[in-house]
Amino acid sequence: MNNNLVYGIHDKPKFSNLLVFAIQQLLAIMAATIAVPVIVGNGMSVSAALFGAGVGTIVYQLFTKFRSPVFLGSSFAFIGSMAAAFAGAATASLGFLGIIIGAVLAGLVYVVIAVIVKFAGVKWINKLMPAAVIGPTVALIGLSLAGAAVNDVFSYGEKVQFGLNSYFVMNTSTWISLICALVTFAVVVLCSVYGKKMTKLIPFIIGILAGYAVALVFTVIGISTGAQELKVIDFTPFEALFANGVQFSSFFSLPEFTFLEAFNGVKDFDPAYLATVAVAYIPVAFVVFAEHIADHKNLSSIIGTDLLEQPGLHRTLLGDGVGSMVGAFFGGCPNTTYGESVGCVAITRNASVATITVTAIIAILISFISPFVAFLDSIPGCVMGGVCITLYGFIAVSGLKMVQKVNLEDNANLFTVSVILITGIGGMAMSIGEIAITSIACALILGIIVNIVLNLKKKNNDGEQ
Repeated sequence: MNNNLVYGIHDKPKFSNLLVFAIQQLLAIMAATIAVPVIVGNGMSVSAALFGAGVGTIVYQLFTKFRSPVFLGSSFAFIGSMAAAFAGAATASLGFLGIIIGAVLAGLVYVVIAVIVKFAGVKWINKLMPAAVIGPTVALIGLSLAGAAVNDVFSYGEKVQFGLNSYFVMNTSTWISLICALVTFAVVVLCSVYGKKMTKLIPFIIGILAGYAVALVFTVIGISTGAQELKVIDFTPFEALFANGVQFSSFFSLPEFTFLEAFNGVKDFDPAYLATVAVAYIPVAFVVFAEHIADHKNLSSIIGTDLLEQPGLHRTLLGDGVGSMVGAFFGGCPNTTYGESVGCVAITRNASVATITVTAIIAILISFISPFVAFLDSIPGCVMGGVCITLYGFIAVSGLKMVQKVNLEDNANLFTVSVILITGIGGMAMSIGEIAITSIACALILGIIVNIVLNLKKKNNDGEQ
């Protein structure tokens, strides 16, 4: 166990603290979790996705015997797959059925790999993906999100193109967006570095509330003066609650679960559509499997326990795979372990699985509470951008820490690390037919191949001497 942790895996903070820690985890993963259904569109429900993420996380915890402190949220890797399922469907209902079937097929890939790992062990994976491969890949996960964090920081700004580079125009809206982000960032950092006791453990909650308060001041001034550029907070989610007056649904509402709409699509199902969904989902599952390894290696380095050994990779895979199936049944989105959750554990040094479990329960409960969902939806992008700078930065640094342990005097390791970083940061993403391979996946695959070839050649040379 990592002695630097404030709370270890099996520690249970007192209930009042546990609730606060859980809300912080929820805020860390919220933006990305609800972004996936928004991007995919086609009537997908944000609250249902939140419910699915909560249920999927609990399933994951059950399979991992409550030994892996990470939250599962909507996977961005499957956005193209989900879009393909809707595009290839004759009706909207069939599309909803398709995204459930696709998640089941992707989950089955994890189940099959888990069975193989159970009998073959994990040594082959450690050889296939040593620190020289996993380290830069983890760093790349954080670095690849850097652009998203910066875009969030300037979410109310305007970009212009000068030559090969783009720049943010520093007008009133851009400056206000930057101020809100920097206030959030500064509060998070100061609480993490100089905070005492509880303050040090909940830097994200304090930071988000501080950023929201600043944004609220600008917004109130904007409303009172009619200055549109000062209106940082969008109150539309709250207005929608009372569009038809005060009703029960203004406070509590049943999420629009995916399976309810999917049942209507059964009558339109045909084998050709199944092939379309399979091609869209199964290859992506193998790509996400590699990211699953990277996330758990990263988390292992943070908590000081090798999750591939305890509880075991086969259990984490089963939890991830079955959790995705269950999550998609309710919310439509396959789930995956979240880097934001890992970053939150790293920064707060709170690895308590009880915190993750309570986070999942709260996610399920608030999916029924309309005002709370509206509040989360109203948090400005610039405020979340200030938080994401720290979260994504910690993911990148965690990977670099792994690279520190690699002997870079060995050219085989040097070129393996180099090719992953350059191709990943350079954006080597590919689309082969209906299959989209992310830059992280391409970099990881290329890194694995380079590592195998160079080390195989090195062994042959050693044998000849």
